[in-house]
Amino acid sequence: MKNLIRFDWAVKRLLRNKANFGILEGFLSELIGEDVKIESILESESNKEDKYQKFNKVDALVQNSKGELIIIEIQNNQEHDYLLRILFGASILLVNNIDEGMDYSQIKKIISVNIVYFDLGQGDDYVYRGTTEFKGIHNHDILKLSKDQESLYHTENISKIYPEYYVIKVNQFNDVAKDALDEWIYFLKKDEIKDEFKAKGLKEAKRQLDVMKLSETERKEYGKYIEQQRYERSLIVSNYRVGEINKAREMATLMLKDGEPVEKIMKYTGLSKEEIQKLNEI
Repeated sequence: MKNLIRFDWAVKRLLRNKANFGILEGFLSELIGEDVKIESILESESNKEDKYQKFNKVDALVQNSKGELIIIEIQNNQEHDYLLRILFGASILLVNNIDEGMDYSQIKKIISVNIVYFDLGQGDDYVYRGTTEFKGIHNHDILKLSKDQESLYHTENISKIYPEYYVIKVNQFNDVAKDALDEWIYFLKKDEIKDEFKAKGLKEAKRQLDVMKLSETERKEYGKYIEQQRYERSLIVSNYRVGEINKAREMATLMLKDGEPVEKIMKYTGLSKEEIQKLNEI
């Protein structure tokens, strides 16, 4: 077991304590590129009777000093529909924070932060940001707010009033920290913080997220969590390998029916001569 607690477990257990807000504030500040101050950490299931809430899995829901709502979600295992789940999570949060009679100008800005440990989509980067803009289909200009709207929304950019999305693909990070955000991603991937790292919140994280600071009960719970994560990863890998082997056997069976030589089947499927001969006997 490493000395520092995994960020996903810390978010659910330790970082909800106001004394540790500085850690989350540091991470969010480096990611978003502005100084983030946390007002409160809200109940992530804001409306437990809502029939959609069971689909909205959020690790932490933060309200900052500007009244913005920040979703933080960490996903360890592959989910093919995850991009739509990100959209759903932001949408249901927006709806659940509209009161009857509220003006549209009072709708809260939502920022969705997603830390994933699997290959989501295709792309060479490891941090992606998604915003909304309106582009002219004829003149290709970007629609801007009027001066009155800027005063109403307290911003100059339309993108600032719509939900904003961040995706951090941790496993795609190459372990070379070139800036403060990279230092945070290094920690997210390695559960380690180098002495020379200077990103906001990391020194406090190194001090507060020490496994040895946990109570005996907490250490046992944390140990069980780590074992469960290891088991789930192993299960995914095992299922993937079983699927690959089954596909290879199906291909080999078809090639045998077509009269292809065993050597060729071995080359294309990766199966051994003995495995192919057994299939031929079935």
